[in-house]
Amino acid sequence: MIGSDYTLELCNVFHSGQVEPGNFFQRLTGGVKTGIILKDVSMLTHSGEVTAILGSKGSGKRALLDVIARRVPSKGHILLEGVPLEEDQFRNTCALVRHSTKLLPGLSVQQTLSLSLTKISGYLKSSKVKQVMADLALSQVAHKCVTNLTKSEYRRLVIGVQLIRDPIILLLDEPTWDLDPLNTYLVISILSNAAKKYGTTIILTMEKPRSDVFPFLDRVVYLCLGDVVYAGPTRNLLDYFGSIGFPCPQLENPLMYYLCLSTVDRRSRERFIESNHQIAALVEKFRLEGQGIMQSAATEHSRIVNPNKMQMNYGKPSGIRVIWMLYLRILASIFNFKKNGLKQMTMRLFSLPIYFFILWIFYNEAQDFQRAFITKSGLIFNAMVGTYFISIMNTICLYEPYRTRYYQESQEGLYSGASLLLSWNLVSLPFSLITTFASAAIIYPILGDISESVDYLYFCLALWSCYIYAEQQAIGVMMFVKNGLVAAIFNIYITCIYIMLASGVLRSYKGFEEWLYYLTYITHTRYASLFMHRSIFRQPNFNILPYSISENCTAITNLIQTSSNLNTNSNTNCRYANGKAFLTERFTSKHFTGDIYQIGEFNPEFNIGISFAFSVGIMIFNKFLYLIPLPNYITDKFRE
Repeated sequence: MIGSDYTLELCNVFHSGQVEPGNFFQRLTGGVKTGIILKDVSMLTHSGEVTAILGSKGSGKRALLDVIARRVPSKGHILLEGVPLEEDQFRNTCALVRHSTKLLPGLSVQQTLSLSLTKISGYLKSSKVKQVMADLALSQVAHKCVTNLTKSEYRRLVIGVQLIRDPIILLLDEPTWDLDPLNTYLVISILSNAAKKYGTTIILTMEKPRSDVFPFLDRVVYLCLGDVVYAGPTRNLLDYFGSIGFPCPQLENPLMYYLCLSTVDRRSRERFIESNHQIAALVEKFRLEGQGIMQSAATEHSRIVNPNKMQMNYGKPSGIRVIWMLYLRILASIFNFKKNGLKQMTMRLFSLPIYFFILWIFYNEAQDFQRAFITKSGLIFNAMVGTYFISIMNTICLYEPYRTRYYQESQEGLYSGASLLLSWNLVSLPFSLITTFASAAIIYPILGDISESVDYLYFCLALWSCYIYAEQQAIGVMMFVKNGLVAAIFNIYITCIYIMLASGVLRSYKGFEEWLYYLTYITHTRYASLFMHRSIFRQPNFNILPYSISENCTAITNLIQTSSNLNTNSNTNCRYANGKAFLTERFTSKHFTGDIYQIGEFNPEFNIGISFAFSVGIMIFNKFLYLIPLPNYITDKFRE
């Protein structure tokens, strides 16, 4: 266990990585141009200090944070109290916060902080939450929804989510990005007070530091194209640059003045060459004299041994506790009367019943004539397709914030993708069950007798399997595709393909070539559609239906036309003698002969079982899929 006083030291750190974006195929094949990003970086910082890493865009600030966080490979030594800092140790005791970090919408400030604590509970937990809110000046907005916070409040809350875990080292990527001067001052001053109060080492990056934050920075590191121009205490900054011939002019912001001095001037070729030579000289100068500055600063530093440092939230909680906290987090974002909570509740419970009510308006006048075969088959088809598409729509809209949060928090090793999916499914499955049963109750009286509770139950289960399958398919796609619209289009295309192929409504199986017919066996739609059609059309009320009120097909025997006498001269509107004839034409191969009720693949229990096997199978597949380590160029885009 690291005490409240410690030292973080970087010695001769080098890091190479991607220096150009590259296209998809270059990243896939490893053909992206790489180069040295950090060159012989050395720095020192102590507990309770705020260190600012300054540099222009492309100087290596973010790469240095990633190196300290052990997220990218590097050469050299990163020592915490003289011991190499390993990735697992950083994940368990430290934290990194990006300026692009997103929080789950629908939660209040207090809920967000409370659900971030997974290892303590009760009075101790509530006290810790109140203390952190007070330290970050968030007490007055404790019950405010995160989506209604100002930029400054939101940024402080993002920091608080990690600060409440009592990190030894807190790395902040541009915490004052896009903030006005007053809020920039507020954030930096709060961070300085928190560092002193809890003995936390805070290392942050800034691109345009203001002079009023100078007193709050204990140390500063200037980077230029990966080289260190200066790394040491801010109190020695003016003396050091003055001693080498670069005194800061009066009334100038020293932080910004020396940042400009450490930046390559690209306004002209002559200035570029001149500034490049000057920076190279500064780097070499610090390389020769910098060790003396760092050593003297180390001897002058007085250790902070702060009893306020509560080291009680270190380490990784148990898997069950993590899943429980994720489950509570999702529930808290749903069951509230804020905009996001109402949106989630509406989409989960009412989007599918509303669609089924529209179907009811179109189909409720359907009567039991010969056209009922096509009409009711169309109703089954629209119910199944609507369930697929609405499930995809709900998942794309509702799952995205949790997925983004997962990619950010998984970098800290807080939980795995399998834990997220398990907690998501624990919440989603009851909602989807309720909405599919309610939706089926709207249209089932058109298709059959709802008093036959067993038949209605099985029909609902078939629709539920469609909802689960489409939801899990969308979740799998969203692992790789960030943009919600692109993910939705991709899912819809896939769904349309297996609906056209295997629904048996848009095209009869008898019209398929043999290889297309056998292709239907690997789709969920085949089994769900066949089960629902069989459960409806096996009913006796489909036996020898009349053509209309005035024309009875039973009185005109030659009007009864099945697949065996399609070429006879008869009324094509009296096509099917019963439901079995309809099913035989729509769901059997062109070489089929026999009774469909006597073969196993038309068995209802078999089809409903295979439908759920597809749904459960893709659910399990997703859990393994989210455990696969993805390339950095995929995961990085979710954290931007």
